Amino acid sequence: MNRPSSTTFAERLAAGPLVGAEGYVFELERRGYVKAGPYVPEVILDAPDALRQLHREFLRAGADVMVALTYYAHREKLRDVGRDGDLEELNRQAVRIANEIAREGGALVAGNICNTWCYDPANPKVSGEVVRAQYREQLGWAVEEGVDLVISETNDFLGEALIGLEVCQEYGLPALVTFASVQPTTTYDGYDYIEACRILADHGAAVVGFNCSRGPVTMMPMLEQLRAAVDIPIAAQPVPYRTSPVVPAFESLTSADGSRMFPIQLESAALTRFEMADFARDAAALGVAYVGVCCGGAPHYVRAMAEALGRETPASRYSPALELHPVLGTGESGVTSSEMGDWSAAS
Repeated sequence: MNRPSSTTFAERLAAGPLVGAEGYVFELERRGYVKAGPYVPEVILDAPDALRQLHREFLRAGADVMVALTYYAHREKLRDVGRDGDLEELNRQAVRIANEIAREGGALVAGNICNTWCYDPANPKVSGEVVRAQYREQLGWAVEEGVDLVISETNDFLGEALIGLEVCQEYGLPALVTFASVQPTTTYDGYDYIEACRILADHGAAVVGFNCSRGPVTMMPMLEQLRAAVDIPIAAQPVPYRTSPVVPAFESLTSADGSRMFPIQLESAALTRFEMADFARDAAALGVAYVGVCCGGAPHYVRAMAEALGRETPASRYSPALELHPVLGTGESGVTSSEMGDWSAAS
């Protein structure tokens, strides 16, 4: 196996919490490089420098892992936009770019697989083989280009997640496997989320947890249950949006006039960097080993979260100094941390 980093994923986890940074397709859509709706990462081939720039910004902000942008880069999704002929080159290029930027800061490199929208629990054998073939394609190319681990994410079905884990194991890759939690308590194939994670742990996942769908407020109770239920590292990559016990998943958020906010009217529900920093600190205190952000993530969130965990990042040179602001500042006497909303570990 072509592993690009000098330290393994397990070694990095043992050294303390890792900071994850995702939300690539949302952020690149905001920048004008990904089409909302299909969310297929055509940017990999159409504007690779835009992808390089976002990787670099996440790296400078403190991300420990560069995740190859192969989310929704599987055969079925590329067929939807008429680019299935670009499947191999798009996947290989994504991993090459992740490796290129990871080398600038000693980050790990993760391959990425996700929900395929092909799995049918009513016909798991036939649909499962379709899913397995797509994962084998993507991960075969990722292994040849070089990855340290695989993030298998936004899983809706335990059955599909187990297939992804099996394919990772075929290639000898450690797998971080996370569920989206759109439904209140169970996966779409009827497993309690905590039990589904326990099953994945029993089948050899390196890390289990949750990503997407839920914001910090509605993900944290699930993380508390999960931490008590499994004895392997756990992961948390919430969305930076204001979900609640009434509306736990951001896919169901609505505006005052009743219109759907997901996926491109979410700005008024966005959390502040300070709230995401609080989440990072609380998650690490709980024992979450991989603390990140998902759809809606951006470099300013990642920097705030990394600094909340006591990191000084390359981007920390430009962290706010509101005491120097011409209106808010007070000269050399400075502004207190409480006035600034300081998110640093020392606050």
